[in-house]
Amino acid sequence: MLNGQRPPCLAEAINNTLAELLTDDPRTVLLGEDIGRLGGVFRVTRDLRQRFGPDRVRDALLAESSIVGSAIGMSLAGLVPICEIQFDGFVFPAANQLVTQAGRMVDRWNGELALNLVVRVPTGGGFRGVEHHSDSNEAFFAHAPGIAVACPSTPGDAARILRHAAGLGRPVMIYEPIRLYWRRELPERPDIGAESATGARIAHAGTDLTVVTFGAITHDVLTAAAVAEVDAEVIDLRWVSPIDFDAVLGSVARTGRLLIVHEAAGFAGIGAEIAAEVSENGFHHLRAPIRRVAAPGGGYPPADFENDHVPGVERIIEEMRKAVG
Repeated sequence: MLNGQRPPCLAEAINNTLAELLTDDPRTVLLGEDIGRLGGVFRVTRDLRQRFGPDRVRDALLAESSIVGSAIGMSLAGLVPICEIQFDGFVFPAANQLVTQAGRMVDRWNGELALNLVVRVPTGGGFRGVEHHSDSNEAFFAHAPGIAVACPSTPGDAARILRHAAGLGRPVMIYEPIRLYWRRELPERPDIGAESATGARIAHAGTDLTVVTFGAITHDVLTAAAVAEVDAEVIDLRWVSPIDFDAVLGSVARTGRLLIVHEAAGFAGIGAEIAAEVSENGFHHLRAPIRRVAAPGGGYPPADFENDHVPGVERIIEEMRKAVG
């Protein structure tokens, strides 16, 4: 509690930060489907249209390619557009604008062009959604040149990342965990800041095992670490493009073991890239094989079966124990 008031949840932290950006910089514009009158499908932008008007908080057509394409033009004209995509499974119609245009423009102009563009993407499962509504496709865009990709797991990080992204001068996609938007029952843990705006943070210090994770599942990893009888050091990446490999390698040098946990499919995912980096540059520190916990391949299942798809605390505990066994 802060000054007798409860701290903001993730959705409130984002809403407050968007209001600050709209207040502080008249160039800032929000656009997305139903973000104005409705306040967005998750009500993250509620009341902002009433406060700042329909020219600053714009309801867009039901066309993601139009949302991002318009935002690129706004940025080139000197504005700072912040887009909302309703669910990450709907972002692919905008992939052409993001990958072939926005991600390449700054380098195409030898860094002389600033492209202030933020795309907010609600992501992940755990709330009884269905396919296209519970995906985790951050690895697709982390692979694309010129696009930064962030995955906050706490309200403080979400606010800090959003402020940084709005002034970066390059396109940024922020993957916001849906199941954390309005969740207030999370245990209070210190929000340890990183040394830089794009650095990883040590969410829990330990000596036996390094666990690298990001997004909503960070909290499952922390819960697992508390009961697994393993002294795990939990690294919350915060960004998956760029990845703070120095933080990962430094932790592995201390613990000698590595487990990577993420909600997306394991094949060609962020975990595979981290495993490759540690194998190439930190192999001499390893005392055991690298292990991964991830979702199986295939589409997201119906709601009644999502607990068999999204890795849970029990599976993470099992893999922690195997990693140090």
